[in-house]
Amino acid sequence: MPDDILVDVNNSDDIVTARQAGHQLARRLGFSLTDVTMIATAISEIARNITSYAGRGAIKVAVADREGRKALVVRAEDGGPGIADIDRALEDGYSTGRGLGLGLPGARRLMDRLVVESTPGRGTVVEMWKWTPSNE
Repeated sequence: MPDDILVDVNNSDDIVTARQAGHQLARRLGFSLTDVTMIATAISEIARNITSYAGRGAIKVAVADREGRKALVVRAEDGGPGIADIDRALEDGYSTGRGLGLGLPGARRLMDRLVVESTPGRGTVVEMWKWTPSNE
């Protein structure tokens, strides 16, 4: 099974598929059950943002180097309306839609890093990662 998994996210079924992809890769990498659950939950939050705000997008789950360390990396991309104020979008309780405003801030708390790049009218890229467990 490859370490790069790409899931098109167009509906709620795809949120489950993306979550499962992250869950499976995290298990293979030796993450604790708690970390596996946090990774899967963070993927669900980001995928739900795609279906709620952009309508369609994609999530890639992979192993990559970040800041000189090996990490499970989740990259979500969409061509939606974008985020006008990223700092505000990362605040608990802030939502431009009908949500609770927990998606991005919640995902940021669950992962080791979360980076958002967005241009209004051009879509959003969210990249988040969790350091892989050391085998020493």
